[in-house]
Amino acid sequence: MLPETGEIAVRVAADLRRRGEKIAVADGATGGLIAASLLTVPGALDFFVGGGVVYSLRARDILFDLPQEAYRGMRGASEDYALLQARAIRDNFGADWGVAESGSVGGSSHPAGAPAGRSCVAVVGPNGEWAQVSETGSDKRIANMETFTRVALEFLETTLAQNR
Repeated sequence: MLPETGEIAVRVAADLRRRGEKIAVADGATGGLIAASLLTVPGALDFFVGGGVVYSLRARDILFDLPQEAYRGMRGASEDYALLQARAIRDNFGADWGVAESGSVGGSSHPAGAPAGRSCVAVVGPNGEWAQVSETGSDKRIANMETFTRVALEFLETTLAQNR
């Protein structure tokens, strides 16, 4: 775990604890690193409900429990797809907040044709929904996973701060 992501996770945890709110996470190209970062905080059960790595259609169908029509017209590694996932993980886990990341880390082709180095992160909370796209322009898989995780946690931290 990168020290930087751990520091962000501590701040996110403190904010969620102050609010008395909980979060659920749907990791995509981050491979579980968003959830893992949050779980490095002692007493994570205070704010972390659960989540999963959505790396296949089967995982998507089980974790989100949505009809196939819900995905019609959507492509992976897009804002609308990440928002749908953030909404579903929050709702299915009974959390106040949901965060989801969908991207293409590189090293192999993305099934939806997304370019390597593209990540979309979405945060859904009690008062709204937010999403952002980031691009590294790199095909370096591990570096992209680390960057996507840091960017997702920074976006989560900023979104929480702006919605107190």
